[in-house]
Parts: sequence; structure tokens; C-alpha cells
Amino acid sequence: MKYAIVTGGSRGIGKAIAIKLASLSYHLLINYQSNDAEASKTKYEIEATGGEATLLKFDVSNKQEVENSLTVWLNRNPDAFIEILVNNAGIKDDVLMMWMTDQQWDSVINTNLNSFFYVTRTILNKMLMQKYGRIINMVSLSGLRGLPGQMNYSAAKSGVIGATKVLAQEVARRGITVNAIAPGFIKTDMTKDLNEKELKSLIPIQRFGTPEEVAELTAFIASEKASYITGQTISINGGIY
Repeated sequence: MKYAIVTGGSRGIGKAIAIKLASLSYHLLINYQSNDAEASKTKYEIEATGGEATLLKFDVSNKQEVENSLTVWLNRNPDAFIEILVNNAGIKDDVLMMWMTDQQWDSVINTNLNSFFYVTRTILNKMLMQKYGRIINMVSLSGLRGLPGQMNYSAAKSGVIGATKVLAQEVARRGITVNAIAPGFIKTDMTKDLNEKELKSLIPIQRFGTPEEVAELTAFIASEKASYITGQTISINGGIY
């Protein structure tokens, strides 16, 4: 059995990625923080089509929770090998810098940037031993160009982009690729309050993307066919530059 883990995998882009990878015969480890109902629904949808999934409830921004949960699972499943790690969990808390509180800065940095370090470090060792792995980090258009009101979010996503480039060089000889995917405006809970009619005028394709489109790109980057792609940030944004 092949294993893949998706953080923030109960809703939106993470859910679509989990369902897609499950369709490729991966046993999905679905991380989520609090929404038991949505996580159970995602697990049910995977199993209803013949897939396999396990729920892992922990806060990716909490180092101790990450290490405890993943270490327990790995110890209980010593023969399991997580081939694919998708660092997808993320939050936004938008406000101009002049009004941004320490809590707004810290929570966004911890959830979007520090979580990449905590989760990846815990899982990487076995990939190195197996000389194979796919690490895919979900970043954002905001991490590439910066958007007013998103200083914390843009800083975190830019940090993950930089870390992606470095880690890719560190592990390339061990058969592990590390890439980032930068979605633009995608129809999820995170963008539900945005004015799509107004914003789509900024997008050459004239629409928001779907989580399923991001999942298809993720599946390709996670495949053996993408073995010569590493250290890259791949945009999926309808043509915004």
C-alpha cells in the first residue's frame, strides 16, 4: 500500500487533492485541525469509491502536536512508507500592517510557514532512507507578487517558496523532488467572500479556478513522470502575471 499525506485535507483544495491521490491507489492520511464533520465526509467520499483513508487530527502550527501525532502513527505502522507529502494547510488573516497585531502575524506565520518545517522534518527521514519521495508545498499568488493587506500571508508563502528551492537541492540526490504550487483565485472557503465578478476582470481566462484543477496538477507533480521537476514554483492562476 502506497501512502500520501495531505495537511488541511478535509476541505477545499486539500480535499480535492486527497480524493485525486486516493483515486491513484494511495492510502490517504488526511490531516485536519478541528472540523470533524468535514474530515469524516472527505474520508467517506474516498472510501465510497473504493479508496482508503485515515484521519489525523492535529494542529500543524504546533510542533509538539505534529511530532506526537505523526511519530505515533509511524511507530504503529513501521512498514508504511509515505511517498507523497502535500503541505496544504493554511489560513489568512488580512489587515494592513499598521493595524496588524502580534497574534495576527504569529498565527499566520505559524500555520503557513512553520508547519512546513514541522511536518516535513518529521516525514523526510524515511523518504531519505527509501531514496524516493514527493514533497509538494501549496503556496500562493500572494507569495509571488504580494498583495496589500496580506503582509503576514505573503511573507509566509514567500518563505515556503524559498525553503522549497533549498530543500530541493538538499535531497535531490536521494530521489526526492520538492516543488511548490501557487494557486491564484480558486473557488474555496478562503475566497468565498471575494467579489468574483469584479476580480475575474483581472484574470485573462476570466474565471476563478477550481480545487479539482489544482488537484490534477498536484497529481502530476507527485507522479514518477515529474521526476525531473524539482525546486520549482508552478503557478495555476488563469494567466495572472
